[in-house]
Amino acid sequence: MITVVGSINMDLVVQTNHVPEIGETKLGTSFSTYFGGKGANQVVSIARLGKEAQMIGACGTDGYGEKALALLKQENVKTENVFLFPNETTGIATIIVSEADNRIIVVPGANNLLTCNEIERVKQEIVQSEIVVIQLEIPSETVHAVLEICKQHDVPVVLNPAPVDNFKEEFIELATYLTPNESECISIFGGNMEQSLELYPNKLIVTLGDQGARYYDGEKHIFIKGFQTTPLDTTGAGDTFNGSFAFALAEGMGIQEAVRFANASASISVEKQGAQSGMPSLEKVLDRLKDKDSTDTKI
Repeated sequence: MITVVGSINMDLVVQTNHVPEIGETKLGTSFSTYFGGKGANQVVSIARLGKEAQMIGACGTDGYGEKALALLKQENVKTENVFLFPNETTGIATIIVSEADNRIIVVPGANNLLTCNEIERVKQEIVQSEIVVIQLEIPSETVHAVLEICKQHDVPVVLNPAPVDNFKEEFIELATYLTPNESECISIFGGNMEQSLELYPNKLIVTLGDQGARYYDGEKHIFIKGFQTTPLDTTGAGDTFNGSFAFALAEGMGIQEAVRFANASASISVEKQGAQSGMPSLEKVLDRLKDKDSTDTKI
């Protein structure tokens, strides 16, 4: 089983042709609500691929929380370890989508109440996991506690360092895999990406959007190319990549194969509106992998 520890949100999505500047008002073209949160997105992506997955997180007992839990159960995600807090709202993400790109503001709500105390209560579930996936939309102390448990019990952990403002340097050594996007990598390590990759061979995997991803294998730099697609909404692409990467590792794939698999999965996810709507089945990812006609680059 793969365990995802992280956030559960309701996404409030506005479509617009023009993103307003400071002090400016623009008319949008549509408004939709979707269930999201980086943790919930990643666990859904894993479950869609057919892997047993469980969510460790927190919700309010408001309508959003009830619906989010119902949706996770519908996706065959185990939710017994999602903690409910009656006096707090479920997390909210406001998302502006324009020209197939997005800008996101998150209000954590109950996600901030997932503390080290809750993690201690579910420690055994973490220890028994094949692999753990975690992000930074929950308190930093909670992330550190999960990473420490995984390190002590030799449980592989994929740390997706987003939002990067919550990243702590001590997370680097505790994580098995670190998966920032290009801007997050620069924020954490500075502008010399090649040097950063060489410091953390087979650990630091940098995602490059539709260009794919790259890492250093200890001898050479590996560029795993992306897949051609026509994006409609990129909101869940990174989460799909991380969930799919964890799935592939749990299935016994090596890093290069796992990254290629995750690239294919993420390329499918952007073809529908909403973070979770386009997350693919295993069959769809395998079909997309067959379409690959270019080779990876090694330097």
